[in-house]
Amino acid sequence: MSRRSANEKVLPVASLKEYFRDSVDSAMSNQSVELREETSHYVVNLLTLFSRSEEFYEVTPHGLGLKPLAMMLGDALEAPSDADSNRTLRRLGDVSLFCAGFFSEALARKPVDVDYYVGMGGLAYGSLSDRVRGAVNGRALGSVFAELARNFQVLVDVLNEVSESARTHSDKDILRLYEIWLKTGSQRCATLLRKMGVEPSQGATTPFQH
Repeated sequence: MSRRSANEKVLPVASLKEYFRDSVDSAMSNQSVELREETSHYVVNLLTLFSRSEEFYEVTPHGLGLKPLAMMLGDALEAPSDADSNRTLRRLGDVSLFCAGFFSEALARKPVDVDYYVGMGGLAYGSLSDRVRGAVNGRALGSVFAELARNFQVLVDVLNEVSESARTHSDKDILRLYEIWLKTGSQRCATLLRKMGVEPSQGATTPFQH
């Protein structure tokens, strides 16, 4: 994606969530991708949530980090309850999608590449779609997870474009600026965000309920 020209007008948005909504819609349109509204809403909420490092990473004995995907899958298979298993499968799918979409270049330098994340994420969402259909509101959620599983690679491509847009929007990393603003209230970060077309909003700090 090319860098915005200096003369291109940047439309203000109300929050980080709205920024991601606009970015996802634009990437889907550019790539001729069609998804149910519930599914694209899920992806937007996921990006908003994981833009906060404390939601993306887990607390480990060595600080914040990510469990290996295979370990997450093992935790899901050995979970003491269906609810715990479903929660872990959902996290596996979510982390796989976010990593493959936003860190694909970094994954190229790792022992496992992006295709591993695509396979694990698709497996997690596919399993979850079958498991939740019998639960309350499970049919709607099951359809979302099934569409995420079927279109996992397509969604990775969409998020690659969203990621590229976020990082070429300015020389600064918009996600990092927003995170600093949420934690510190930095007026400098707020000013930079507004120049990028993002209006800081504390409403974006409300975690997306999984």
